[in-house]
Amino acid sequence: MKYRCLSLSLAAVSLTVAVEAGAVASAELVQNQTYTYGRFEARIRFAVGDGVISSFFMWKPGSEMAGTFWNELDFEKLGDCRLQTNPLYGLPVVDHHVFATLDADLCGQYHTYTFEWTPTYIAYLVDGVELRRDGEETAAAFAQNAASGMQIHFNVWPGDASFGGNFDAAILPVQQYINWVQYSSFADGAFAFQWREEFDGPTLPSGWSVGSWASPKNLSTHQAANVVFSGGLAVLALTADGATGFSGSPPPDVVAGGDPGPDPSAGAGGAPASGGSTGAPVMAGGYGGADSGGAPGGAANAGVSSPSAGAAGGVTGPTGAAPTGTGPTGASGTPSGTPPSSARPPASDGGACSYVASSTTRPPGAAWLTLGGAALVLCRRHRRGPQRGRPSSTR
Repeated sequence: MKYRCLSLSLAAVSLTVAVEAGAVASAELVQNQTYTYGRFEARIRFAVGDGVISSFFMWKPGSEMAGTFWNELDFEKLGDCRLQTNPLYGLPVVDHHVFATLDADLCGQYHTYTFEWTPTYIAYLVDGVELRRDGEETAAAFAQNAASGMQIHFNVWPGDASFGGNFDAAILPVQQYINWVQYSSFADGAFAFQWREEFDGPTLPSGWSVGSWASPKNLSTHQAANVVFSGGLAVLALTADGATGFSGSPPPDVVAGGDPGPDPSAGAGGAPASGGSTGAPVMAGGYGGADSGGAPGGAANAGVSSPSAGAAGGVTGPTGAAPTGTGPTGASGTPSGTPPSSARPPASDGGACSYVASSTTRPPGAAWLTLGGAALVLCRRHRRGPQRGRPSSTR
């Protein structure tokens, strides 16, 4: 053990203090069953805050494993409450993100987010208005490679300037609120209502589980204490590590018509909403692809040793125990292995969102402290030894 004493005489001194990933606690909620074709809906108020990724996504368990074809569908709130949709698929995985321009407050109000997955198309809707529809090529990539089904996931976690924005832990705590989740199966050209989770009880509902792995950028670890059921909602919190949980009353879903109730719709499936709706959403920006955020040459499928997109459009190479399970439609799956929330391929924020990274390389989770003064004498104990490390995300 050595002692080192530094004398600094400067008008201003910048001192970098590295903070472990554990300094921030995030959250992930998982529906354990896998489902194939259908309509997947959730009523959500996304978490506010630049650099906070708040998401609803579908994930094929095991996608992050080496040599496995990746399948994932994302709604992700990024940056200053921008919405990104993204079907990630391939071997290696390729990012196809598009940003939506919405006349809606995604972080201050509840909205209904819907995936429609059929043999011939995959569509994304917000409040019943179709934002995006991917045709046969994308549908085939899921039909042929996700025949065992996908799981429903929600998570909230900190990003950085390369994905999500400029995160500042001073904004914590922030929360994502989920009013309900609903599934309708698809067969013979029609959707048929199957079940709806209202989160009415005070504890984790049967058939659901919570994450316990590191998040995609390795800047936080998902904590069970940050998934709370209160006031008929599921609350996913992003907090300081020593201040987990949620107390108080969650904001009510007060928008007129916000809760349409179960939809046993038997329509032929997902025709785009037409005509005349004020403030109808439109898509901004282009498809991401490999050049604007896709995984480079197979890196995303290299596999990451455990202790974190599963979630989302960046959303997510792993570290920790991840949901797996490859049963047929509706078959139970239990979280095990590597989680999707950190195995994500790298993704950019595209033309619709831009974040300026610092020209100075800083360690993940670093806090920057500026000290002013004519003179500073710093004495510290310097101990040599192995540095505790975590697997890095491929995000």
